[in-house]
Amino acid sequence: QELRPKSLDIKQEELGDMVEKEMASTSAAIEDAVRRIEEMMSQARNESSGVKLEVNERILNSCTDLMKAIRLLVTTSTNLQKEIVESGRGAATTQEFYAKNSRWTEGLISASKAVGWGATQLVESADRVVLHTGKYEELIVCSHEIAASTAQLVAASKVKAEKSSRNLAKLQECSRNVNEMAANVVASTKSGQEQIEEKDTMDFSGMSLIKLKKEEMETQVKVLELEKRLEGERVRLGELRKQHYGLAGGCEDAPEDGEARPAPAPRRGILKKPPIAQKP
Repeated sequence: QELRPKSLDIKQEELGDMVEKEMASTSAAIEDAVRRIEEMMSQARNESSGVKLEVNERILNSCTDLMKAIRLLVTTSTNLQKEIVESGRGAATTQEFYAKNSRWTEGLISASKAVGWGATQLVESADRVVLHTGKYEELIVCSHEIAASTAQLVAASKVKAEKSSRNLAKLQECSRNVNEMAANVVASTKSGQEQIEEKDTMDFSGMSLIKLKKEEMETQVKVLELEKRLEGERVRLGELRKQHYGLAGGCEDAPEDGEARPAPAPRRGILKKPPIAQKP
C-alpha cells in the first residue's frame, strides 16, 4: 500500500463503480458522436455543393464508420470485463475484486476515458473542418490518438483475460477493425485536402517577371520560417511526451510540484593528445 502511487483520489471500494461509470460515459459519448455526425452530414448537404460536398461526405462517412467500430469495441470490452470479474472473484464481491486488483482497474478507467475523449475530439475536429474553420491535420491526429487509446484498452483488458476467451478474440478483432477505420479517416482526410487544394491552385500566368521573383523570394522566406517552427514543435512534442509518460507511470523520482527537473548537462571529456609511438 505504501508503494502504490497516489494517482487517484478515490477510495478502493469505489473503483468498481468508477469502471462501470466510465464505460457507460464512453458509450454515451460515442452515441452522441454518431448523432452529431449525422447532423453535420445533413448540414453539409444543405450548405455546400460540388467538390466541397463530395469531400465533406467522404470524411463524415469514414468518421461514422469509425464511431460504429468504437461502439462495438466498447461493448465487447465491457462483456470481457464482466467475464474476467466473474471468473476471478471467487467468493469475493465485484467491488472487492476491483479493489484487490486496483492497478488493473485504474488502467481500465484510464483507457476508457482515453477512448471517449478521442471520439469527442474527432467529432469536434470534423465539425470545424466541415465549417472550414479547422484544419485537416486535426482529424489525422485524432485518428492516431483513437488507435493508440484502443490499443491501451485492449492491453488493459487482455492482462487478466483467459487466452481461450471468445470475448478476448472478439475484442482483438474489434481493435483491428477500429485501426482499419481510423486509417480510412486519415486516407479520406488527406485525399480531400489534396482535392480542395488542387481546386484552389494559384494562377501565376498574369504575373510579371518582377512580381514572380518577389513571390518566389517571399515563399523561400516562408519555407525557412516553417522549417524552423517545425523543428521547435518537434522538440516541444518530445518534452510533452516525457512529462506525460512520467505522470502516467507515477514515476517515483518526479518532483512533487509536477515540474520536470532539467537533466544535468553532460561533462565534456578532456581532449588529450595521443601519445607518440616509441621506437622498439
